Amino acid sequence: MFKKSISFFIMVAIVSGAMLTVTAQNEDNSYKMWEDIMITPDYAKLKVLGENMRKHNQKYHKEGPHKATVYNITTGPNAGKIIWEMGPMTYADLDKRPSVGGHDEDWRDNIDPYIKKMHTVEYWKDDNELNNTAMLDGDNSKYPIILVRYFEVVDGLAPGVRTFFERVSKTNKALEGENPWGVYYNEFRQGDLGRHIATFRFHPNWADFDRNVNWTETFEKVNGNNSMQNQRELYRTTFKNAWDEIWVYNKEMSGD
Repeated sequence: MFKKSISFFIMVAIVSGAMLTVTAQNEDNSYKMWEDIMITPDYAKLKVLGENMRKHNQKYHKEGPHKATVYNITTGPNAGKIIWEMGPMTYADLDKRPSVGGHDEDWRDNIDPYIKKMHTVEYWKDDNELNNTAMLDGDNSKYPIILVRYFEVVDGLAPGVRTFFERVSKTNKALEGENPWGVYYNEFRQGDLGRHIATFRFHPNWADFDRNVNWTETFEKVNGNNSMQNQRELYRTTFKNAWDEIWVYNKEMSGD
């Protein structure tokens, strides 16, 4: 079982002089956070769910920090489920989230009856220092396909977390062309789910997966000779599991 929250790992890294604290981010409100809800739809009623979800999002989650975006999970153990995502926002924005004026009743009457299960509600905070997402302008149709990679951190102290993602960040920023990528920390403990950290790589289309970005060569160039071998060893001592899934932007349900 994962015994330490990701906030604890961040604090451990601070002690070693390696990372900004979540507390510091909260103080200047420079961070961005997203609420992600994983849902299994009732596939026999998917058409009605889609129509109702679109109307709900257009009315209550059209813009600002409470803007909602919907993704279809197309690969991995959660394939077939959908992600309802709200943000970017801060904790203070949660105090002002839509709840009155018919919002909760609309979700209860027009969304809940058409879903089989709500699985997880998670809050993911970005790492503004490491992320390479400046080219993202809020238009999800430009990068509608996202490779999400989850990382499960080993039990106990894991001081290598920051170093591992710093190297990946430096490499992404040095690649030719636009390569939007970000790392996000799960704000709350997940028990046996193991969804502690996630990286998002944004793609304009499926063909982009075939693009040769000379990853290893660039990694060695910006991080030093033999750094890739060291990175592999760091991975083995820092994480005990990792897995991928693909999210595809669902424009119709999002209500954009």
